[in-house]
Amino acid sequence: MMVEGLQNQEEPVCGAWQRLMQAVLIFFLAIAALLTTRSMLPPPQNDSLEPQVRALSLQVEKLKQEQAMPSFVLNRYRDSICYIFGIYNIGFPHHRALTRTRISGTGFVVAGGLIATNRHVAEPWYGDPESDALLANGAHPTLEKMVAYFPGFAAPVNLTSATLSSDGDLAIVRMSDLAAANLPALPLAGEKPNPGELVAVVGYPMGVLGMMAKAPTPVYARLVFRHDDQGTASELAALSLIRPSATCGHLGDVVGDKLIYDAPTAHGASGGPVFNARGEVIGVNAAYIDGFSGGTLGVSSEALKPLIERAQLK
Repeated sequence: MMVEGLQNQEEPVCGAWQRLMQAVLIFFLAIAALLTTRSMLPPPQNDSLEPQVRALSLQVEKLKQEQAMPSFVLNRYRDSICYIFGIYNIGFPHHRALTRTRISGTGFVVAGGLIATNRHVAEPWYGDPESDALLANGAHPTLEKMVAYFPGFAAPVNLTSATLSSDGDLAIVRMSDLAAANLPALPLAGEKPNPGELVAVVGYPMGVLGMMAKAPTPVYARLVFRHDDQGTASELAALSLIRPSATCGHLGDVVGDKLIYDAPTAHGASGGPVFNARGEVIGVNAAYIDGFSGGTLGVSSEALKPLIERAQLK
């Protein structure tokens, strides 16, 4: 019985030793096969791999830059992008006005004391068929008020027209507030953009309605039923709630001084800056085509530069 017990204890040890030796043998055979296979392969082509690695690295960096761009331009340039509110009327001298209209738009600082926007914001009757019909019959337009609300400013800044484009939807207006006049200007692109580039549009889509929608619930509940856009804007400014929004898309085409892109926009964002992936302004947001998501239109910043020069000379 004792002999049988010793044999039963030794058998597992012998079996384990055999399995260990088999595993060692298989390991060495695998190593030998790997070394043989490697010796038969051609040497790695480091020269051809390095350019590919560099190209992939550049693509990754570009993607990172594009993803961060809307947030970058909004956070860096927000304070120099304003909400524009105005009132104009059209009528005959010594008679009650035939129409009295409120306007909403966006503008951005391009030089000391100067703001770029659309001509149809600075001169609201420009390109308006109803206004054109009245003017053709001898009526006269009058801009009663035009002010700008900047993030961080509790009070609006009065604006006056400085330079209007004669053949495009661009304008430069002048600020009366010296503090706002010291706001940094947005950088204008030095090169013509190419179709396919990423773009970001910053502005105030839907005007005060858009800003109210972003406001805290108690503020929204208090203001939602008001019909005084300027009073609402002034209260939002006092609460530091004048804040532009950013949307992004891609540049679909460039035709002359026209930019076509698919970044969403709406009424109130007219006159806002259109940025490229480097954070430079390539255009001024101008219009959109109803029913076509890729049909947002802007005017190239190249057409803006001579207007700025003319305004600076006045």
